[in-house]
Amino acid sequence: MAWARPPDTRVILKRSPPRAPVPRSPSECPSRIPFPPSPSTVPQASARADDTPVQAILSGAVPVLIFMACVGLATYAQNLTGFAFSLILLGLVSVFDIASVNDAANAATVLSLINAWTYFRARPGPVPWQLMKPALNGSTVGVIVGLMLLVWLSGSAVSWLRGLLGVSILVCAVLLLLQGKPLPAVSGRTSFALIGGLSGVLGGLFSASGPPIVFHMYRQPLDRELVRRALLLMFAFNSLVRLVIVVPTGHFSWHSALLAGCAMPVVYAATRLHHRLPNKLQPRTLQWLVAGLLFVAGVTLLATAWTAIAHG
Repeated sequence: MAWARPPDTRVILKRSPPRAPVPRSPSECPSRIPFPPSPSTVPQASARADDTPVQAILSGAVPVLIFMACVGLATYAQNLTGFAFSLILLGLVSVFDIASVNDAANAATVLSLINAWTYFRARPGPVPWQLMKPALNGSTVGVIVGLMLLVWLSGSAVSWLRGLLGVSILVCAVLLLLQGKPLPAVSGRTSFALIGGLSGVLGGLFSASGPPIVFHMYRQPLDRELVRRALLLMFAFNSLVRLVIVVPTGHFSWHSALLAGCAMPVVYAATRLHHRLPNKLQPRTLQWLVAGLLFVAGVTLLATAWTAIAHG
């Protein structure tokens, strides 16, 4: 009888497939210190974007102080000559690069009203409404046209806007020095209306309607105090029309309002001080001083605008 071989009872163990390692948190691996995130992956919050308008002005105290100094100089020149407040202010602001042309023009609009109000209050007298009525009507249309040009130029040709401002300042300086002899009679209503319209365009663009109406008024056979009051009335009216259009359309920024608010006391104090302490310089000497300041500001603006256009 043959011996039967017993069955194989060995257990064959099959190797299971390797499992993926379980990721562990950095706290479970104290020896492995994670690298800090890359700076590019960390969102950098801009301080200016998070600041409120008040904080933005307070953080830039030096530009505000420079702006107030420019306002004081422009107010003094306005009280001496009867015009050039906005042109001098916008020229100096652009030269020092304190604010944009739009913000500076909006602030100058408010400050022009404060200047006229302070002057009329310090020197009460008749307001030449009838004389300036045709010019005021023409300037209303001109301001609207100027604001339309400002919106277009601000979006597509900022450098050209700066150049136009420089040309306006140079024209103002030349007209200030080349005041001819007075006309034999007061000009007609049509002449006042056309000049008022041209001044309104400059008022809408730069809040500086001075050059055309100044040259026109100084050519009239009128008393210089009456001319000065007529100019202030014209500037105040253009400023009011500009504000009525700009504010409801949302083009008057908080930066403009805060700049104007900071400079209001400067305008009031400079106007009152000039009334109590009138200057003792000759009018022609004062005209040369103001014209020289306008000329420097205008040339600087033209140079910067030309450089930007050439490299643009």
